[in-house]
Amino acid sequence: MGRLRLYLIGTIVVVVGLLGGVIATGLKPILGLDLQGGVSLVLAPVGNVKPGSLDVAVDIIRNRVDSLGVAEPEISRQGGNIIVDLPGVKERAKAERIVGQTAELRLRPVLANLPSANASTSTTTTTAPSTSSTTGGTTTTAPTTTTAPTTTTTTTTQNTAALKSAIASCDSAALQAAVTSGTKIPTTAREDDKRDACVVLPLRAKNGKSGDAPRLLLGPVDPTKVNQAKGLDFTPGMTGKSVDSAKKSFESGGAGYVVLMTLTGPGLNAFNKIAAASFPKSAPQNEVSIVLDGIVQSAPQFQASSFSGDVQISGGFTSDEADELAKVINFGALPVTLKKLTTQNVSPTLGKDQLRAGVAAGIIGLALVALYMLIYYRILGAVVILGLGVSAALLYALISLFGDWISLTLTLAGVTGIIVSVGITVDSYVVYYERLKDEVRTGKTIRSSVDRGFTRAFRTILAADLVSFIGALALYLLAIGSVRGFAFYLGVSTILDLLVAYFFMHPLVSMIARRPHLVRGRAFGMATGLDVREATA
Repeated sequence: MGRLRLYLIGTIVVVVGLLGGVIATGLKPILGLDLQGGVSLVLAPVGNVKPGSLDVAVDIIRNRVDSLGVAEPEISRQGGNIIVDLPGVKERAKAERIVGQTAELRLRPVLANLPSANASTSTTTTTAPSTSSTTGGTTTTAPTTTTAPTTTTTTTTQNTAALKSAIASCDSAALQAAVTSGTKIPTTAREDDKRDACVVLPLRAKNGKSGDAPRLLLGPVDPTKVNQAKGLDFTPGMTGKSVDSAKKSFESGGAGYVVLMTLTGPGLNAFNKIAAASFPKSAPQNEVSIVLDGIVQSAPQFQASSFSGDVQISGGFTSDEADELAKVINFGALPVTLKKLTTQNVSPTLGKDQLRAGVAAGIIGLALVALYMLIYYRILGAVVILGLGVSAALLYALISLFGDWISLTLTLAGVTGIIVSVGITVDSYVVYYERLKDEVRTGKTIRSSVDRGFTRAFRTILAADLVSFIGALALYLLAIGSVRGFAFYLGVSTILDLLVAYFFMHPLVSMIARRPHLVRGRAFGMATGLDVREATA
């Protein structure tokens, strides 16, 4: 009896501790897209692609979205499309910005600084990139700011064709002359952002408005076409396929937060060619731009003409800035180009209504089960209710903790799995109680039947729960989408059922069986609930 009492007390302490800790820290379950609202996007590949390329695209999008802090997104492939569900993201533009970075990562040589698209035609300040590239932990300095000359206002439309031609031919002198004359330089359109062309792209703006950010004239990744047409000799750039990995690091020698970029073997050779060609030049032509989806994420200066190990990118980053740049480099390259077919907003109100309906259904079901258990099993029915309460408290605490640790979300399918698991849990109590009846009917006392009956009943409970868990595991591994949420919560609830049955149900029933007034009570006693005349404690 001492061991069972210890189990019971320990269970209560664990439940109170977990639940109290979760409440005290303000943790709550993270609700999924269907319960809290959000945005759902359908992406489709452009052109004919191999099935394997789509699988890689799904993995990269999942890594990118996960790294950006969206709580438990659901990214799956359905046929030839990719479905991206982003719970908690209420702004369509934000969702498209997060998922829309589907262009390949490109490293382009920098040819010239240009003013922002929204710059006035008077004095225009063009801020050069604020990062620098080096090896090891050597401290480096950021480039300085350059100022474009004062200009007068002129029309911005009459020379558009000539300006586009100057951009395509990488004619930095013509573009600088246009800036001097007050002509605004157009930013390269997405459809014109090609590997074999020079482009004008904005630096990443901290305020999110690319029109306010300084821009750069960038050389081609594949300069063959430009070189042949214009008689030029540009050094080729690189794509994200040349990057093996990138990570944030902290250099105590003064560089602060940096990004360490590891290149593949061929990638390092290509990078060294860019470094050798760019390093001897003056700013900004000694810089290399890191471009993703038409935005220059960073444009570090070369501090060496060759590199033999990790490439260090520094420049007074904050921790978040270094982390974000590492993520962009790490997850930037997609093997296919994707276009958005649809973007659907899921109303938070609709999500709340569904959650309210699911909770109401669960409460009604639990109330009916509790009433039936009390009528049929009397005081043992109260044990069922207490056991369900313990299971619910543990499940709530675990969902909240997992939400904080691994961004686990609770979806409508998960709520369904939890409600279904109530039946499995109640079955465990029924199996035990019916086994108790059989033991008592053979002439044993209730007190002596409790342990013997539980030993035999637990084998049945274990077998039944094992079957349920295997089914839930198979669903989780083989299914996609919301079915996995159903399977996950069903599996977790099944495991909790075993633990509660062993460490709570059995000890509590054993304690009741040792108290004669709880066994012999006419209206609510244990003997009445077991439907036996013999009520010897």
